[in-house]
Amino acid sequence: MARGQGSRIAMAALACAIGLAPAANAQTSPAGNATPAPASTAAPTADNAVMLTIFLKHDQSRPLGELNAQLERQGFYKAFPPEGVEVVSWYVMMGVGQVVTLRLPASRLREVNRIFETSAWGAYRTEFYPTYDYKAIGIANHDKAK
Repeated sequence: MARGQGSRIAMAALACAIGLAPAANAQTSPAGNATPAPASTAAPTADNAVMLTIFLKHDQSRPLGELNAQLERQGFYKAFPPEGVEVVSWYVMMGVGQVVTLRLPASRLREVNRIFETSAWGAYRTEFYPTYDYKAIGIANHDKAK
């Protein structure tokens, strides 16, 4: 397989999984008001789990207390992390902000994104990197090559 083709296929599969989410997860209500997606009871399993690394880059022109007050007003810590989404790691990256890695069913990716759009923007600029667990395959390939 050509270099990079595997990641393009993985991203296409992820896009399909997200695109097949129920229409009930519509971003706006019929009145046009933003509404959070309903929580799903799906649990991450080997065939539906994705990892999501989120960079929360803080606004360095504002003091930390001001950023934290904004997050509190916007309800960030009440909404995040949502129930049923596993926090794999959550680190402070000095000079950048925070880096959070989650494990969740692909069908809940949009729900997590909406939490950041409605409760973290302003205090943070966000970057999202969806991935999948390749460890078992990588180790098997390594063992096979020996």
